[in-house]
Amino acid sequence: MSDEQQPGTGAEAPDAKAAAGADAGPEPDSIWFFGTTWVHHDGGYALRRVGFSLGTLLAAAVGTFLLVFAYQGVAISDAGGLVNLMVIVALAICSALAFGRTMEELGSGEGRRGGRDARGEGAGDAASEKSMRSIKLIGFVGVLLAYFCRSLVEAPREKRYRAEYEAARARHERLRATRTGNPAARAGKRKRR
Repeated sequence: MSDEQQPGTGAEAPDAKAAAGADAGPEPDSIWFFGTTWVHHDGGYALRRVGFSLGTLLAAAVGTFLLVFAYQGVAISDAGGLVNLMVIVALAICSALAFGRTMEELGSGEGRRGGRDARGEGAGDAASEKSMRSIKLIGFVGVLLAYFCRSLVEAPREKRYRAEYEAARARHERLRATRTGNPAARAGKRKRR
């Protein structure tokens, strides 16, 4: 007997897998670092959230240390008080903007990931996101702090993924409900007409 024919090996024939999963419904999307544990909050979801929170907080602390080190380099260059002030203000503004924008993206349950939404919008979002890249790069500490704050509540983007998954499940259930019944009876009704 080959591996495909032995029961219990986990290597079932492709037709058997297709038949078993044909009506299983939509699969949840995977969130980076969390996988699909966000669906039922199982499989170490709580430990992943704690680890993610601590990791982003540590990365933000290291980033802040690097920014202080870079600022000291500017201060040593004796460029002047105005330049030092401009560097501080630029970093603070970029970090605040990056924090706010990232929190909005992570917490929002509305809209779709990529592409256009039902109203055909989305091109403006892509242009807006492109213009925010440099601000997020300069204010990366704000991005890391936003990920930290969001992971205290739930996995980043979990609200959006859950809304999309539940909508897909509801569509699947509606379609499945319309397909139930005896197909032979429906075929008989068509023939009588």
